[in-house]
Amino acid sequence: MEKNEEYTGEVIGLGTEGEGIIRCEGKTVFVPLCLVGETVSFKVLKVQKDVAYGKVLQVTKPSPDRTIPVCPAFPQCGGCSLQHMKYPAQLKHKSAMVRTSLKKIGGIDAPVASTVPCDSAYRYRNKLALPIGLTPEGEPVCGFYAPRSHRIIPIRDCYIQAEWVKDIISCVLSYARLLPLEQRAKLRHIVVRKVGERHIIALVAAGSVPSDALTALLDRHFKDYTFLLNINPADTNVIFGPEWHTIRGEGLLRTEEGGISFTVGANTFMQVNDEVRSKLYACVLNEARGASAAIDLYSGGGLLTAMLAKACGEAWGIEIVPEATQCANTLMAENDLAGRMHNICGAAEDNVQILQKASEGGVIVCDPPRKGMERSVVKAIRESHADKVVLISCNPATLARDLGLLMGTLKEDGTNLVKSSSPESPYTLQSVTPFDMFPQTKWCETVCVLTRK
Repeated sequence: MEKNEEYTGEVIGLGTEGEGIIRCEGKTVFVPLCLVGETVSFKVLKVQKDVAYGKVLQVTKPSPDRTIPVCPAFPQCGGCSLQHMKYPAQLKHKSAMVRTSLKKIGGIDAPVASTVPCDSAYRYRNKLALPIGLTPEGEPVCGFYAPRSHRIIPIRDCYIQAEWVKDIISCVLSYARLLPLEQRAKLRHIVVRKVGERHIIALVAAGSVPSDALTALLDRHFKDYTFLLNINPADTNVIFGPEWHTIRGEGLLRTEEGGISFTVGANTFMQVNDEVRSKLYACVLNEARGASAAIDLYSGGGLLTAMLAKACGEAWGIEIVPEATQCANTLMAENDLAGRMHNICGAAEDNVQILQKASEGGVIVCDPPRKGMERSVVKAIRESHADKVVLISCNPATLARDLGLLMGTLKEDGTNLVKSSSPESPYTLQSVTPFDMFPQTKWCETVCVLTRK
């Protein structure tokens, strides 16, 4: 097989990112935008020892699961990867993806439930984060990064965001054009979160910029919002810097869910899909209800911690972001949960002693970031003697790794992880259920329930 040559093959499976898998000339070829059963012609872009990577040129035999993407920026924009696949097929793919990841990465051969669907396959996100940049001519652009790059694909709309995304993009571009070039070049991101019927809007810039013109433009479209300016001069992938300025409103917004009144800010972790979040939390609470105590690791703004405190009588939340812990403390006070809800600001790995609160009759709930849990946290969970562990993850790969360590199917060999021939664990894997928190994308949220033997 040669680079830049064209070949024809049949798609026999899908990879973890939704790309088609084709066997051709003794190699496994990964070709995005293909579906199982299709015959496609493709161009080889990269060849390695046993694998190759290609680009689809033509689908000569389409799958019945293929559909026409609704977004004109697909697939150039890196936000979605599955718009060419009908939604029922996306749900089946995500269940299969979780099952494959658990087996190949974690050494866990376990049944995976059908993916819990989202009633709205589009327009479901409550949070927007868009980079802002300049063309070589100095014209402002706003959009999403192309896959595996920092090249911005300009957009006017995003179909997995709410309708208000069009107004935000229009306002940002109009505002940027009003600025002198040296100030225009400081603009980095626009971040928006809808909380109930209100919005938190945060402009991220590398230095101080005037904001009056932007709020005047926003006033035409948004009646009730708070506006913040964040200064982040660092050249990293982290959106927010440490310096915040509240330009309008209180900077934080209050809302209610499940009988809990709570406050969130621009940097407070909160699931991006309100509908599926409610389904997922109902699943977690069903597993936790009646436990003697609950530990909520990576607890964000404290909403789930509060729900666990009501369901279990007492709950501890551990969160590293100070703003989120502040929101959790406000939530605790407003909902009269003092003495039942305890909020700790710090890294989970620095507070593993708290897990002993869940020993003998307690439950541990973990919802780590995409990178998964630290090894020390996994070890502490294994040694906690909690009756139940509920692990939530948005990344099947790191889920498989962490679950493998919990189940003993993976073990440490120096700095490496290897599969164990004789796994031992204090826990039994009770269930694995994917939730489609992110329709049209390769991601899904998965809830794993482990019970103590």
